[in-house]
Amino acid sequence: MQNLGKLFLVYMLSFGLACAASVKATVNTVEVFKGNPVTLYIKATGDSVAIPQITTVADAPVIGISKSTSRNLSIANGSVHSEKTVSHVLQFVPEDDMTIPSFTVRIDGAEYQTETIDIKVVTSQVASNQSTDLFSLRMQANKTKVRVGESFFVTVYFSLHDSVRLSQEVQYTPPRLSDFVVTNTEESKSYKKRDYKIQEIGYIVTAQKEGNFTISPAQAKIGLPERNRRDMFGLGFGTKWVQTLSNSLDIEVLPQVQESDLLGEFTVESTIDAQEVKANKPVNFTIKIEGKGNLEGFEFLKYDIDGVTVYSDEAKVDTKIVDRELYSIYTKSFAFISDRDFVIPERNFSMLSLTDNMLKQLTVSSYAVTIKQDKHALSTVMNTPEKSVVQTKISQRQVLEKKELNGKSGEQTVAWWMLLAAFVSGALFMYLTQLFPRLKVRKASPYSEAEALKILYAHMSEDSEVEAMVRKLYAKKNGDKLVQVDKKELKEMVERFR
Repeated sequence: MQNLGKLFLVYMLSFGLACAASVKATVNTVEVFKGNPVTLYIKATGDSVAIPQITTVADAPVIGISKSTSRNLSIANGSVHSEKTVSHVLQFVPEDDMTIPSFTVRIDGAEYQTETIDIKVVTSQVASNQSTDLFSLRMQANKTKVRVGESFFVTVYFSLHDSVRLSQEVQYTPPRLSDFVVTNTEESKSYKKRDYKIQEIGYIVTAQKEGNFTISPAQAKIGLPERNRRDMFGLGFGTKWVQTLSNSLDIEVLPQVQESDLLGEFTVESTIDAQEVKANKPVNFTIKIEGKGNLEGFEFLKYDIDGVTVYSDEAKVDTKIVDRELYSIYTKSFAFISDRDFVIPERNFSMLSLTDNMLKQLTVSSYAVTIKQDKHALSTVMNTPEKSVVQTKISQRQVLEKKELNGKSGEQTVAWWMLLAAFVSGALFMYLTQLFPRLKVRKASPYSEAEALKILYAHMSEDSEVEAMVRKLYAKKNGDKLVQVDKKELKEMVERFR
């Protein structure tokens, strides 16, 4: 037992001596072409290692990071050697000459410092860092100085020589655009130029805040067949991956000269389908704004008119590129429904012109709408209650006269046949419900009349029956108790447009 204890003590001492703490930082190059990346390796050894989270190297943001941990055990001359290694690999793109600072790494409870490293950035006519004869990546913007809210176009050009035969698909990483809003991505365009196949990838970018920003490079990796090495199954050639990066872009974002609702060059027009309609029939009104600039964040104000029900759809914004400029079309529709005359008020909003820096006003015109009263329907509604009252009075007088003529025996006779009729009707109803079980419970329509109205009003122009149903629903909503709505017909009609 004593010998075993001595062996254990020797093991622990040798283990502790083998775990000598250390940390080192190295780079793949100390001289780099502008726009190309530098890879920083931080390697720490010890039993307990904590490398801090690194998001920037000096002023350069980290664009890629990988981490790994390993432990090696070995026995030499009776001693056990243990080594735990933690490695961080970071990639960043320096814009100018810089010094990689010292990083603090905690190992086995103590703090250790890495050494600083000087990086020199040189200019070059070549945009990519590897295999420039085989393929390259280049990034370009149609504007490098914009205002807050202004859009510009960024294009990445990927060129591949005709002689290249790929063993894997190209792996592409887009540029980092987190400081901006990408409102739309144009479909990629491919073509051939001299001995190269070129693919363009476009981005529509909008500035959100003022300042100086850098769009980090796009990255691409191509897999080339490595003929001196087989794949893991021995069935084909291995793959050698070659990477390249594009240049970066510096963008200066200036504040707006004046506050405005829109920034760009736009025109506005409005259309109305009718200015004279029958009561409770919708008046469809459409606003269209189009021109050079971004309309993604714009929202037209709602209409609030006394005595008028207003419905509107979600605004639709279409964008396209015209002569390397963003062109937008904003469309929004309204439906106004009323039983009396009303006016759609004029609306105004401001636009800051990018051409002359002048603040201009765009106007949506005002429209007066006349409601035609249906004279025949009005007279029917007004006369129907009076006729009903007259008919009711006659019926009551006839019953009283009959009671007086027949006397008490007449009253008993009427009561007898009424009871018999009620009994026969009840028995017949019970027989029918047993014969047709589905008639026992009638499901209520899952759609309320208000919800059905919202669904159907947008389809009035498609079907005359739908238009008639919408008019009934609006009349009932406005308090017309004489209107009857067929629930089954309403449900079937709503289901057509769900």
